[in-house]
Amino acid sequence: MEMILSQTQDDARERFAAAVTAHRRAMYRAARALLSSDADTEDAVSEAILRAWQAFGRLRDEKALKSWLIKITVNCAYEHHRRGAHVTYTDDLEPLAGGAEDKHDFTLWDAVCALPEDYRVATVLFYYEDMTTAEIAKTLGVREGTVRSRLSRARNRLRTLLEEE
Repeated sequence: MEMILSQTQDDARERFAAAVTAHRRAMYRAARALLSSDADTEDAVSEAILRAWQAFGRLRDEKALKSWLIKITVNCAYEHHRRGAHVTYTDDLEPLAGGAEDKHDFTLWDAVCALPEDYRVATVLFYYEDMTTAEIAKTLGVREGTVRSRLSRARNRLRTLLEEE
């Protein structure tokens, strides 16, 4: 009996590791859409992986695994943001006057990052993670119509931002 239990635990561990490996970029992008630094994002994703592993046995439908992981990640990112665990890293600072300056081209990702938080999260989940509006609504705990209006407003803002550049 112990051998069977051990194999089941090993199978679960392998399935979980494969899921995290497959969706790690999606988790990172979802957290990065909410947090302002790479270090904060990495902390939130790490916390999400730990929480997901602790709850993995309670997951009812493994078809919803990506949405489930992203929902946990978004919740961890929101908590991290609320805790105020913000650190300014010198790598993130603009070059000092007189120093070597990097010419930075304004990209679509820069424009997405400039959106208000609600629009940014919906945009990242829809366009970068290919989630449906229903999945996003469930993940964020809002109505599907709210997601659609956020996406519409985000597109309008992106159009304006990109035309200005």
